[in-house]
Amino acid sequence: MNPILLEVPTTIQTERLTLRMPMPGDGKVVNGAIKASLNELKPWLGFVQTEPTEEDTEINTRQAHVKFLSRENLRYLIFKRDTNEFVGSTGFHNIDWDVPKFEIGYWIDTRMSGQGYMVEAIDRLTHLALEELGGKRVEIRCESKNRKSRAIPERVGYELEGILRNEDLSVDGERLTDTCIYARVRS
Repeated sequence: MNPILLEVPTTIQTERLTLRMPMPGDGKVVNGAIKASLNELKPWLGFVQTEPTEEDTEINTRQAHVKFLSRENLRYLIFKRDTNEFVGSTGFHNIDWDVPKFEIGYWIDTRMSGQGYMVEAIDRLTHLALEELGGKRVEIRCESKNRKSRAIPERVGYELEGILRNEDLSVDGERLTDTCIYARVRS
Protein backbone atom coordinates (compact mmCIF):
# COMPACT_ATOMS: atom_id res chain seq x y z
CA MET A 1 0.00 0.00 0.00
CA ASN A 2 1.19 3.48 -0.78
CA PRO A 3 1.88 5.15 2.62
CA ILE A 4 0.08 8.31 1.54
CA LEU A 5 -3.14 6.29 1.86
CA LEU A 6 -2.43 5.37 5.51
CA GLU A 7 -4.56 6.98 8.16
CA VAL A 8 -2.06 8.63 10.48
CA PRO A 9 -3.48 10.70 13.33
CA THR A 10 -2.70 14.38 13.03
CA THR A 11 -3.41 14.89 16.73
CA ILE A 12 -2.66 12.53 19.62
CA GLN A 13 -3.64 12.98 23.27
CA THR A 14 -1.83 11.62 26.32
CA GLU A 15 -2.65 12.21 29.96
CA ARG A 16 -0.91 15.62 30.02
CA LEU A 17 0.01 16.33 26.40
CA THR A 18 -1.31 17.01 22.94
CA LEU A 19 0.93 15.98 20.07
CA ARG A 20 -0.06 17.41 16.72
CA MET A 21 1.17 17.79 13.18
CA PRO A 22 3.03 21.08 12.56
CA MET A 23 0.88 23.78 11.02
CA PRO A 24 1.65 27.04 9.24
CA GLY A 25 2.14 29.70 11.90
CA ASP A 26 3.81 27.37 14.43
CA GLY A 27 7.27 28.75 13.63
CA LYS A 28 7.09 31.56 16.17
CA VAL A 29 6.46 29.37 19.23
CA VAL A 30 8.96 26.72 18.08
CA ASN A 31 11.61 29.36 17.44
CA GLY A 32 11.06 30.84 20.90
CA ALA A 33 11.69 27.43 22.45
CA ILE A 34 14.80 26.89 20.35
CA LYS A 35 16.22 30.27 21.42
CA ALA A 36 15.43 29.57 25.08
CA SER A 37 17.15 26.16 24.82
CA LEU A 38 20.03 27.01 22.50
CA ASN A 39 22.82 26.23 24.99
CA GLU A 40 21.38 22.81 25.82
CA LEU A 41 20.53 21.86 22.22
CA LYS A 42 23.65 23.12 20.46
CA PRO A 43 26.01 20.24 21.47
CA TRP A 44 23.62 17.65 19.99
CA LEU A 45 21.57 19.10 17.13
CA GLY A 46 22.80 20.34 13.77
CA PHE A 47 19.89 22.67 13.11
CA VAL A 48 20.89 24.98 15.97
CA GLN A 49 24.56 25.40 15.12
CA THR A 50 23.57 28.81 13.86
CA GLU A 51 20.67 30.39 15.68
CA PRO A 52 17.64 30.09 13.38
CA THR A 53 15.51 33.13 12.71
CA GLU A 54 11.78 33.00 13.22
CA GLU A 55 11.43 32.88 9.43
CA ASP A 56 13.85 29.94 9.20
CA THR A 57 11.81 28.04 11.75
CA GLU A 58 8.52 28.88 10.03
CA ILE A 59 9.91 27.55 6.74
CA ASN A 60 11.08 24.37 8.48
CA THR A 61 7.71 23.95 10.19
CA ARG A 62 5.83 24.32 6.90
CA GLN A 63 8.17 21.81 5.24
CA ALA A 64 7.45 19.40 8.12
CA HIS A 65 3.71 19.88 7.49
CA VAL A 66 4.13 18.90 3.83
CA LYS A 67 6.33 15.91 4.70
CA PHE A 68 3.72 14.75 7.21
CA LEU A 69 1.03 14.81 4.54
CA SER A 70 3.27 12.91 2.10
CA ARG A 71 4.26 10.46 4.89
CA GLU A 72 8.00 11.13 4.34
CA ASN A 73 8.41 12.20 7.98
CA LEU A 74 5.84 12.38 10.74
CA ARG A 75 6.80 15.24 13.04
CA TYR A 76 4.63 16.12 16.00
CA LEU A 77 4.77 19.30 18.06
CA ILE A 78 4.14 18.72 21.76
CA PHE A 79 1.92 20.99 23.85
CA LYS A 80 0.67 20.80 27.44
CA ARG A 81 -3.02 19.86 27.32
CA ASP A 82 -4.12 22.18 30.10
CA THR A 83 -2.30 25.37 29.05
CA ASN A 84 -1.37 24.74 25.39
CA GLU A 85 2.23 25.73 26.20
CA PHE A 86 4.78 24.42 23.73
CA VAL A 87 6.91 21.61 25.19
CA GLY A 88 9.06 20.32 22.33
CA SER A 89 9.14 18.35 19.14
CA THR A 90 9.26 14.66 18.30
CA GLY A 91 8.29 12.36 15.50
CA PHE A 92 9.26 9.66 13.07
CA HIS A 93 12.02 10.12 10.51
CA ASN A 94 14.04 7.68 8.42
CA ILE A 95 10.79 5.77 7.90
CA ASP A 96 10.96 2.54 5.92
CA TRP A 97 7.36 1.74 5.02
CA ASP A 98 8.35 -1.58 3.41
CA VAL A 99 9.39 -3.17 6.74
CA PRO A 100 7.77 -1.01 8.30
CA LYS A 101 10.22 0.60 10.74
CA PHE A 102 10.58 4.03 12.26
CA GLU A 103 13.23 6.13 13.95
CA ILE A 104 12.12 8.58 16.64
CA GLY A 105 13.85 11.88 17.23
CA TYR A 106 13.06 14.51 19.84
CA TRP A 107 14.07 17.71 21.58
CA ILE A 108 12.52 19.63 24.45
CA ASP A 109 12.27 23.26 25.48
CA THR A 110 14.70 23.46 28.40
CA ARG A 111 12.06 25.25 30.46
CA MET A 112 9.91 22.08 30.25
CA SER A 113 12.58 19.47 30.93
CA GLY A 114 12.68 17.28 34.01
CA GLN A 115 8.91 16.81 34.21
CA GLY A 116 8.57 13.55 32.28
CA TYR A 117 6.89 15.13 29.26
CA MET A 118 9.25 13.61 26.70
CA VAL A 119 9.01 10.16 28.27
CA GLU A 120 5.21 10.43 28.02
CA ALA A 121 5.37 11.56 24.39
CA ILE A 122 7.87 8.89 23.30
CA ASP A 123 5.91 6.16 25.06
CA ARG A 124 2.80 7.20 23.11
CA LEU A 125 4.65 7.45 19.79
CA THR A 126 6.12 4.00 20.33
CA HIS A 127 2.61 2.63 20.81
CA LEU A 128 1.47 4.45 17.66
CA ALA A 129 4.32 2.95 15.61
CA LEU A 130 4.06 -0.63 16.83
CA GLU A 131 0.33 -1.03 17.47
CA GLU A 132 -1.47 1.42 15.20
CA LEU A 133 0.83 1.77 12.18
CA GLY A 134 1.86 -1.89 12.12
CA GLY A 135 5.53 -1.19 12.69
CA LYS A 136 7.92 -4.06 13.31
CA ARG A 137 10.77 -1.94 14.68
CA VAL A 138 11.23 1.47 16.32
CA GLU A 139 14.69 2.93 16.87
CA ILE A 140 16.08 5.80 18.85
CA ARG A 141 19.64 6.85 18.02
CA CYS A 142 21.63 9.32 20.06
CA GLU A 143 25.19 10.26 20.85
CA SER A 144 26.59 8.12 23.67
CA LYS A 145 27.58 11.17 25.74
CA ASN A 146 24.08 12.66 25.60
CA ARG A 147 22.92 11.21 28.93
CA LYS A 148 19.60 13.08 28.98
CA SER A 149 18.64 11.80 25.55
CA ARG A 150 19.71 8.26 26.42
CA ALA A 151 17.51 8.29 29.53
CA ILE A 152 14.33 8.55 27.42
CA PRO A 153 14.49 5.16 25.62
CA GLU A 154 15.83 3.53 28.78
CA ARG A 155 12.78 4.72 30.74
CA VAL A 156 10.35 3.64 27.98
CA GLY A 157 11.65 0.07 27.79
CA TYR A 158 13.86 0.20 24.73
CA GLU A 159 16.79 -2.19 24.52
CA LEU A 160 20.28 -0.86 23.87
CA GLU A 161 21.23 -2.99 20.88
CA GLY A 162 24.69 -1.55 20.48
CA ILE A 163 27.02 1.39 20.38
CA LEU A 164 28.61 2.25 17.05
CA ARG A 165 32.06 3.59 17.88
CA ASN A 166 33.54 6.49 15.91
CA GLU A 167 30.39 6.37 13.80
CA ASP A 168 29.76 10.05 13.19
CA LEU A 169 31.16 13.52 13.60
CA SER A 170 29.92 15.75 16.38
CA VAL A 171 27.49 18.40 15.14
CA ASP A 172 30.27 21.01 15.27
CA GLY A 173 32.50 18.73 13.17
CA GLU A 174 35.27 18.78 15.78
CA ARG A 175 35.41 15.16 17.00
CA LEU A 176 34.28 11.62 16.31
CA THR A 177 31.29 10.39 18.29
CA ASP A 178 29.77 7.08 19.29
CA THR A 179 26.11 6.44 18.46
CA CYS A 180 23.81 4.42 20.73
CA ILE A 181 21.08 2.41 19.01
CA TYR A 182 18.04 1.64 21.12
CA ALA A 183 15.14 -0.37 19.72
CA ARG A 184 11.75 -1.85 20.46
CA VAL A 185 10.40 -4.54 18.18
CA ARG A 186 7.04 -6.15 17.74
CA SER A 187 7.23 -9.87 18.23
